[in-house]
Amino acid sequence: MQIQRTPILFRRSISNEFKLLFLAFLSVLMMITDAGYNDGYVIPKLREYISLIIYPFQRTAFAPIDMVKKANDWLDAANLSRKENEILQKQRIELAQVLTHASQLESENAQLRRLLGIVDSTSETAIVVEVLYEPKNLSSKHLVFNKGRNAKIIPGMPVIDESGIVGQIIRVTNKTSEAALVSDNKISIPVQILRNGLRLIVSGSGFVNNMEVKYMAADADIEIGDILVTSGIGGIYPAGLSVAKITSVERNNSSGFLKAIASPLSNSNRYRHFLVLCVEQ
Repeated sequence: MQIQRTPILFRRSISNEFKLLFLAFLSVLMMITDAGYNDGYVIPKLREYISLIIYPFQRTAFAPIDMVKKANDWLDAANLSRKENEILQKQRIELAQVLTHASQLESENAQLRRLLGIVDSTSETAIVVEVLYEPKNLSSKHLVFNKGRNAKIIPGMPVIDESGIVGQIIRVTNKTSEAALVSDNKISIPVQILRNGLRLIVSGSGFVNNMEVKYMAADADIEIGDILVTSGIGGIYPAGLSVAKITSVERNNSSGFLKAIASPLSNSNRYRHFLVLCVEQ
């Protein structure tokens, strides 16, 4: 006799409500067992074994979080390192500027001490001035200083540095003054050769760092390397200040005259501070 069986598709299974109740009962039973027998030997060992089994799954589950934390830590460290490098670079630049400024101040102080030494060695009153700017002029070179008529500076006063004559004041306002350098073609200075005392007139040529001595007799005793100093004639420039050094001598036998080229000894391009001599006009 053939037994009639129910198709698998329509076979009845355990209901979900029963499964839920069973799992809840099992959970409560495990909690009670864990709470009541925690001090024993079996439960801690069982928990330890279960922990060992599920540990790889825990690490796998937490791996993305760990990676995100490590990435954040690395980014934070990189940002911190970048900020520290920026701060160190800023400090290096600031220290370099401080050192440069200190070196500049030391150089200027040394120059001012030399200028004061010149004042002590002369009987003239001097005014320390500082360069404000240089007017742009292709044919001549001038300097504008930060003191003028209010500091008792007037046109005609000579300007010097520790190396000699720099120029002469040609224009004055209440707050500023303008000086033409010795190479300006409007400047002429009575000088004498330091080697033999020969008196001459040296004039600016209109070219930077270039002066001329004209209309000397062809047999004048002047040589390359001679130093020209102020003679004191005329009352504008005190005697004994360095002016220029002879760099070339041209003798023209047909005209009977001699021409010499000289290079100023002052350093108008190097310094910011100069002295204006208050000579009686």
